[in-house]
Amino acid sequence: MLPDLQMNDQLRLRKPHPCGSYEWKVIRLGADIGLECKGCQHRVMLTRRELAKRMKVNLTAQEREKAQTESNVDSNSL
Repeated sequence: MLPDLQMNDQLRLRKPHPCGSYEWKVIRLGADIGLECKGCQHRVMLTRRELAKRMKVNLTAQEREKAQTESNVDSNSL
C-alpha cells in the first residue's frame, strides 16, 4: 500500500543516511516525493513506490492518531 502523506510529515526510514540520521521531512508531494534529511538537510526525490519500500514509520501520523484517540477518550468521559 502506498503511503498517505502530508507536507512536513516526519518519516523514519529503514536504513540510515550516510550522515547517520534515520529521520526525514516531506518537502514535496506529487508523483515523486521530496524528502529532506533532518541530519544534514540533503534533499532527495523518491517515487511513492520506492518510499513505501524504504519507510519504516510516519512519526507525524502516529502523533495525529494519538491525539485523536485521546480526544475520543475525553469526549466519551463526558
